[in-house]
Amino acid sequence: MRKAVYGVFGTGGCARGIMPLAREQLRAQSIEPDAVLFIDDNAGASPTVNGHSVLSFEQFCALEAEDHYVAIAIANSRVREQIYERIIAAGIKPLSIRAQQTVIMDDVQIGAGALLSPFVTLTSNITIGIQFHANLYSYVEHDCRIGDFVTFAPGVKCNGNIVIDDHAYIGSGAVIRQGTAERPMVIGRGAIVGMGAVVTRDVAPGTTVVGNPARPLVQEA
Repeated sequence: MRKAVYGVFGTGGCARGIMPLAREQLRAQSIEPDAVLFIDDNAGASPTVNGHSVLSFEQFCALEAEDHYVAIAIANSRVREQIYERIIAAGIKPLSIRAQQTVIMDDVQIGAGALLSPFVTLTSNITIGIQFHANLYSYVEHDCRIGDFVTFAPGVKCNGNIVIDDHAYIGSGAVIRQGTAERPMVIGRGAIVGMGAVVTRDVAPGTTVVGNPARPLVQEA
């Protein structure tokens, strides 16, 4: 029986970008690449993707091993939460993946299941919840608090003294202006910050903002 098996949940672009990082991380721990698999519940899924076997969640759970670990590489945070609840209920441990090029400085606390892509930087005195996704070249500056199931697309610039609530999505190249210790900038629960937006004021929960300066998106009738 294997000591452990490892899964990357998903076979989309997010998962295919995480798999090489998982392979690299596990190899550094002397774990062979065949111990890490893709997980996809789609009945029509290919049996292999990029050289790794694809199993259903039930098949993965049935593998004989002392421990099972899963990285949830699903961009949609609500789906990510549902899968997280499934793996915890099944007794599976969340797997965090961190690229070798990630920079993490002082007093940074990160919850389980974070996926940190190459060239992500987290500076100092930062608290991050579970299942955080930070894509290429994103950064989080000092004294920030980030909730659960938050997603950063590539190139997000999250400056100091910012609070980002659960399930927020920050689009590619977005810039969030620095707050202060007394008055942090706040991105509300489930808010969406559009690609390239420049956020200069708080974003209300569930609101989508776009542009420079970022303003609520007005849907045309």
